[in-house]
Amino acid sequence: MTTAAILSLPRSPAFSTFRPQSFSSNLSESASQPRRIAVRLAHRHTKPAAQPLDLQLCIRTILAEESNQLPATREAIYAACYREVCVRDRGGDLHHKLRKHLDKACDVLARDMAKKEAPQTAHEAAEWINNFVQKCAWFEKQTAALQSMLCFLDQAYATRAKESTIRELAFTAFTKAIFQSLTIMNALRVSIKVLLDADRAAGSISDQVLCISTLFKHLATHSQFIQFEEYYLAATAQFYEADSDLHAGRYKDDAKSYFEHLQLRLNVEMERSKKLIPAGSWAAVREAALKPMLNNRTAWVAETLGNYLEMKDFGSLEALNQLFSEVDQSKVLCAAFKSHILNTVHAIVKDPKGDDTMVQRLLDLHSLAESAVQSCFVQILKRKPDVASTSELPKRRPKQSFVYALSDAFQSGFRARKNKPAEMIARHLDKLMRKGQGTKSGAEYNTLLDQALGLYRFTDDKDVFRGFYLRGLAKRLLLEKSADDKFEKEILLKLKKGYDPEFSMGDEMFKDLGLSHDLITEYHRKQPQHSSRRALRVMVLQQGAWPYTQQIQPITLPRTMQEDLSAYERFYKDKHNGRSLHWQPSVGTMTLHGYFPLGKKEISVSLYQGTILLLFNDAAELSVADIGAATQLEDSLLRLTLQSLACGKKRVLVKEPVGRDVNDGDIFRFNDQFRDTHAKVHINSIQAKVSAEESKQTQNAIDGERAASLDAAIVRVMKAKKEMMHAALVTAIIDAVKNHFKPDVGMIKGRIEKLIEQEYMRRDEATPNKFFYVA
Repeated sequence: MTTAAILSLPRSPAFSTFRPQSFSSNLSESASQPRRIAVRLAHRHTKPAAQPLDLQLCIRTILAEESNQLPATREAIYAACYREVCVRDRGGDLHHKLRKHLDKACDVLARDMAKKEAPQTAHEAAEWINNFVQKCAWFEKQTAALQSMLCFLDQAYATRAKESTIRELAFTAFTKAIFQSLTIMNALRVSIKVLLDADRAAGSISDQVLCISTLFKHLATHSQFIQFEEYYLAATAQFYEADSDLHAGRYKDDAKSYFEHLQLRLNVEMERSKKLIPAGSWAAVREAALKPMLNNRTAWVAETLGNYLEMKDFGSLEALNQLFSEVDQSKVLCAAFKSHILNTVHAIVKDPKGDDTMVQRLLDLHSLAESAVQSCFVQILKRKPDVASTSELPKRRPKQSFVYALSDAFQSGFRARKNKPAEMIARHLDKLMRKGQGTKSGAEYNTLLDQALGLYRFTDDKDVFRGFYLRGLAKRLLLEKSADDKFEKEILLKLKKGYDPEFSMGDEMFKDLGLSHDLITEYHRKQPQHSSRRALRVMVLQQGAWPYTQQIQPITLPRTMQEDLSAYERFYKDKHNGRSLHWQPSVGTMTLHGYFPLGKKEISVSLYQGTILLLFNDAAELSVADIGAATQLEDSLLRLTLQSLACGKKRVLVKEPVGRDVNDGDIFRFNDQFRDTHAKVHINSIQAKVSAEESKQTQNAIDGERAASLDAAIVRVMKAKKEMMHAALVTAIIDAVKNHFKPDVGMIKGRIEKLIEQEYMRRDEATPNKFFYVA
């Protein structure tokens, strides 16, 4: 092997310490002459091996808050870690040293934090939290730097040896030093509470409190958020418990103002939550704030419901429903709703002066309450994720407890005054049927009728409604006051199918009217062309088909009119041998032509009014006594009829002296100055006293029907059972007639005694409460 092969000189001085020192030469000769060059090889020196990088120094520098400059580049530290872990296989030693340095650094942080006392003011609390956040942020940043530069410790050692990673070592040390320090944690909790309390007391969200949001992010990074969430919720509940006590005392006589304060507090708190804590905690914060403000005060706050309902404040009603649902107190709100409706129905029903407007007020109340139930007292139906569209709004359904409460309140309220609500519902329908649909559409008119019929379901006295409704129908048909026979038949069909089959009596009425029309048409055909008898219209009614109980009030008619009636009676008896007719003048009507100086008028009046007006064809003036003698009308009816003609809005007679009452010495004259813009004039009768008497007669008839119904039910039940105890019999009887009326137990006892007297049943001698059927 040659020397050249062993020794080679570097081509560049960059990698050698060799430098040429000098050249020895005598250059006196010319360049063309040969020269001898002497070369001396200097001794070659080699650079000593570089010292290994001190990783502990690097770690201490990274974990020192005051240090800004690393002892080597990141690349150098990265390479040193590689040599230490992968080349020298000293990962365990480095891992142990890193743990010690992290523990020491965290202890330094803890001592620094512990020096600061727990804050007393919101400003101090914000400073304390901001300082804590800065420490957390710095430590997390330095931990990330260690993870980056010492990554081989994680990848090549910790994973293989199943040891903690750098992040785990760092966060464990931080948790031990910081989060397990009672002093630091107490100061942190106090800071949170002081800052939150001040912000909540101010009633707004300040920028100062936003540091809590950053704090919670760091707490979440260190897996400490859950325990601080619990503290946050506890502090929230504590604040609102004290706040609600204060404002409940301030608004002790004004639950509405307290509820408004509650809503304001809750809304601001939820806005604060959105800025401070994660979305997953919002519901818990809402509950923590709401429960202390509402619990133990639900009955008091629920008193606001009535006021909101009367004001039609559906927004507040919906808020009540939502908040009471959240604290599981819907039953309390429902009870308040039912109580308000019940008390209002009671007040309406038990007001005799307001009988004329009773039904309309009940309808308005029911419509309002039903709207509230449908739109405010609702529950949100949960959708199935696999079938529901994300764009579809959640379905809302009225809470059934409120639906039932509304129905129960009306039913109980109607019982505050027996019979009267049922009677007034029938009279209200009578007004609607007389008035007709007017400018309303058929659908709108039907809705009005259905709403009135809806009230009928709430009354126990369904037989009272049926009695008064059928009597009203009879009057409308006889006096031709019904606006539309089509609607009359439709509502009868509804009542018969949906409420009570006994309304089929109305069908018999229409049948009689049809036959009467055929009879009078035949009668008119048999009269001369210009006979006055062609103006006569007669309705022949079956006595059992018409619920007409008004006592007959006789009147002496003008001779020609009486002759016309007698002629028709002869015609009818010739056609129906053996039948007799009984005239009912109280439901008769007349149409007269009145000739006034200002024009001719067609006047529609009752038979009583018309008979009196015809007397003035033969006399200029008549006294009360004269008119009474000519008509033979009962005195009270005579005075009411004269009052309607001379003291009402349309005075076709004048009275002397002027006054609203008719006295014995009064004189009546034809009013030749009568004015009316219409060619056809209708003059109403004064029905106040007559209606009261008729109502009493109707009620007496209903009482008789009830007695007969109870007798039939008792006999029917006893015949089927043969023997029964008293309590069981009473229960069976109530159940048998419940679709028509709700009998008193005393009334049932009275009918039982009556049937014992009549020997339909007998009492057991040994056991008085036991009865036997007598065949």
